[in-house]
Amino acid sequence: MDSVEIIRQAQKSVAKQFEEIEQIRDYNQEKVLEAFCENKVAPEHFYTVSGYGHDDLGREVLDKVYAQVFKAEKALVRIHFASGTHTLACALFGNLKYGDKLLSVAGAPYDTMQEVIGTMGDEETKRSSLIGNGVLYDEVPLLNGTEVDFEGISNKVDENTTMVLIQRSKGYSTRKSLSIDVIEKICKIVKAKNPDCICFVDNCYGEFVESKEPLEVGADLIGGSLIKNPGGGIVEAGGYIAGKALYVDRSANRLTAPGICGEGGAMFNQHRLIFQGLFMAPSVVCDAVKGVILASKIFDEIGYNSFPKFDEKRTDIIQNITFGKPELLEQFCRTIQALSPINAYVTPIPEYIPGYEDKVIMAGGTFIEGSTIELSADGPMREPYVAYMQGGLTYSHVKIALKKFLDKIGG
Repeated sequence: MDSVEIIRQAQKSVAKQFEEIEQIRDYNQEKVLEAFCENKVAPEHFYTVSGYGHDDLGREVLDKVYAQVFKAEKALVRIHFASGTHTLACALFGNLKYGDKLLSVAGAPYDTMQEVIGTMGDEETKRSSLIGNGVLYDEVPLLNGTEVDFEGISNKVDENTTMVLIQRSKGYSTRKSLSIDVIEKICKIVKAKNPDCICFVDNCYGEFVESKEPLEVGADLIGGSLIKNPGGGIVEAGGYIAGKALYVDRSANRLTAPGICGEGGAMFNQHRLIFQGLFMAPSVVCDAVKGVILASKIFDEIGYNSFPKFDEKRTDIIQNITFGKPELLEQFCRTIQALSPINAYVTPIPEYIPGYEDKVIMAGGTFIEGSTIELSADGPMREPYVAYMQGGLTYSHVKIALKKFLDKIGG
């Protein structure tokens, strides 16, 4: 069977899943449109101010739109967040002080967050971390390395637990990403043990994949990156934090300075892109999810261990493909790079990247550097040598890439 026929048959097999994903897209698109209309977004909100960034009407409305979309009391949407990790770090440092306790409820977070917390990194990094600043830290290990231990969460949360960290997406691990239903169950367990504990969700890779967001099921605070899902593939930098007003303001004080909070910071003519990216996001995320569903089906068909399976419920845009050998992981990433619109001629090689313990190979021929809503693939050079495929601005691009990959291995 040639590659065209393999893809044609796979598309038939996933038709039901595609229909469900498109229904979620339509629901989320209407939700975003309503937020734009009700907050009276207008061309004057695309203009910017300079210097201190005071009295920026566009920034104020942008925060209100994000707050409505994510069902938050308040939101902070800024290009000044350098990355998703920086965004999450501001939320953590802003809401945790010396002697407070942070509990990660889904095992160890991904590598860059472990450096923020202080469980990884060199001495200088650890000195600047949460632990280095006197925050206490603990984890609830996963059951069998893959499943959330709800009983373990209940046993570890107590009156001294200030915040729980709920990492929605799997990161560089083989555990399941956490669905909205699982996040809701975690929040209920936490609040039953300690109503004052802050439930903070790392929402990276998960926005608009389901019809609900974490704040709708009991979370107090969420954060994510604008060069992932909510940026729609066109936002050049930044992140967002949303949730209860007090916790958002504390996070803003960490991003800027106490007293400035979210009232300052020139946005450098980025308003229109951030508004437009959010408007496009439900459709872009839909295409990305359809692409990884198709990939899951095809990789299973040709004998690779791929997860999640094509017919499993999705909560993020990431697809694991386990290759078992470093050579196969490298070959896959190089194939994706060669089929990227930018830097297709570049050959990815494994290298050490700040924030990661192992060498990492990254295929990312993206319009925005580091954007993972665009088609990309990467993975740490450690067993079991898993490629983490994500994104795809258009479903057709993912389909073309899969076809070319099938042609290559077929040859």
